[in-house]
Amino acid sequence: MVSKLDRLSLVVAGAFAALCPQLPFAPPALQAATSAVVASGLVNPRGIAQAPNGWIYVAESGNAGGLDCDPPKPPFPGPAVPLTETCLGQSGAIARVDPTGVWPPVRIVSGLPSVTNRALADAAGPYDISFNGTGNAIVTVGLGGNVAGRAELGPDAAALGNLLKVAPSGQWKFAGDVAAHEESDPDGAGADSNGFGVLALPSRSIVADAGGNSLVEVRANRRTRTLAVFPAQFAPLPGPPPQPMIPVQSVPTSVALGPDGWFYVGELTGFPFPAGAARVWRVPPDGGTPEVCATGFTAIVDVTFDPWGNLYVLEFASGLGFPPNTGRLSRLDSDDVCRARTDSDRIDVVLSRPSGVVIGLDGAAYVTNATFAPFGTGEVLRVTLD
Repeated sequence: MVSKLDRLSLVVAGAFAALCPQLPFAPPALQAATSAVVASGLVNPRGIAQAPNGWIYVAESGNAGGLDCDPPKPPFPGPAVPLTETCLGQSGAIARVDPTGVWPPVRIVSGLPSVTNRALADAAGPYDISFNGTGNAIVTVGLGGNVAGRAELGPDAAALGNLLKVAPSGQWKFAGDVAAHEESDPDGAGADSNGFGVLALPSRSIVADAGGNSLVEVRANRRTRTLAVFPAQFAPLPGPPPQPMIPVQSVPTSVALGPDGWFYVGELTGFPFPAGAARVWRVPPDGGTPEVCATGFTAIVDVTFDPWGNLYVLEFASGLGFPPNTGRLSRLDSDDVCRARTDSDRIDVVLSRPSGVVIGLDGAAYVTNATFAPFGTGEVLRVTLD
């Protein structure tokens, strides 16, 4: 049985590389684009958003406590942190980025919790950021476990599994405990929370909980409810056929408000992260049964719309094993969003394990890149469609 431990680690132990057959015809032309680095030196950059004043903001998950655990912490069960020595630090942050790339990034919030183990270059910490229209930002802080595991890490871990409301000054306060909500176990697979993507609205925030396979509403008064639960699918174990079919968790990572008022949710999928199995779902505005919209993706980490209703889908990687430089950004035109992706949807830009995308006020796409890499090498790319 595959445990939830495999779900969000983004480390595919024993995954088999897939070989693509040579096609006898030329592939479809990609959507032409140019890209430039506008920020570098970021530590595990994840979600990205643009404030009403034009500045770009990035959630940095940090590097936990660095390479060493001081003092050692107990094992912390959960999909983002394997059952080994756990490192907890206060290296999570929110960085402000100049969209022109002239000024270097500035961390307006620092000291947020970040947790990992020595084996990973990944960390659970600030995952996503979204502005609610008033200048305040809502930030998800991941967990990858349950409230009991959070408690074992002590008071420095209190913000893990929560939403934070961040003022323009950088001051923040708790805005809702997503991990506590997931104790009700909406997906029936055990209490587990890893709030990943967030959409901030004037009176509520919508969270894609990768650990709970659910979409959670958090009201301004911090009350919560489940809007949707995303079902598992089945895929064969990697290896020479025949292989047994196993359940593959949905692992929703991102949420965007569509022009039709519905929520659009991208999923990563769980182990063995089958190629082409990730989907974009539609969820009614007040919650309900999710509907499959767009298909044919691999490891979706973010979705967003531009002002014209075109859907952008960001994939962490497009091959088994998540090799570098195989991330993809695709654009599905507004008149044909709910369909299977094709190669002609892909924007021609090289991405290495990206995590977040936002369409800026200038019409360019801003992408956090090199997120699953040595700490301090993350960057923001400005991608302009030609």
